[in-house]
Amino acid sequence: MRKSKGFSLIELLIVVAIILIIAAIAIPNLLRARIAANEASAVSALRALNTAQISYSSFYPTVGYATALSSLAGTNCAPPGATTACLIDTQLAAGTKSGYSFVLSGTSGTPNWTYQIRADPKSPNQSGVRYFCSFADAVLRSGSASLTTCDTSANPL
Repeated sequence: MRKSKGFSLIELLIVVAIILIIAAIAIPNLLRARIAANEASAVSALRALNTAQISYSSFYPTVGYATALSSLAGTNCAPPGATTACLIDTQLAAGTKSGYSFVLSGTSGTPNWTYQIRADPKSPNQSGVRYFCSFADAVLRSGSASLTTCDTSANPL
């Protein structure tokens, strides 16, 4: 009788099956954790945008609220101005961050007395599940579908 060295085919198949079972359990949890992190980032970004809008309207009362995200950002802030206020980072001003796209709309009046900010997942059910919005009252709202009109009928967060 010869003494064999190494693992048999059955032993290797059992190890591979165990690894696949563990992966099948772990991967959905990892995806849910990434979605939760993206949603938390979107909420934080909306809070930062609300704060930036309030600061912007205080600094530039003749303009009111900013009409574009790019007006809230800037790279040359010496000194800041109404078109480059340097209140948010340039990535957020570009309209995308952590799997969400941000849209500033609904500005009206002279000076602008209202605004609406939406945060929609770039890939629904992959980068995020919930949709978020906020307007001049600075209350964050969420929904399971795109909030094209953000008003008091949307559920507060």
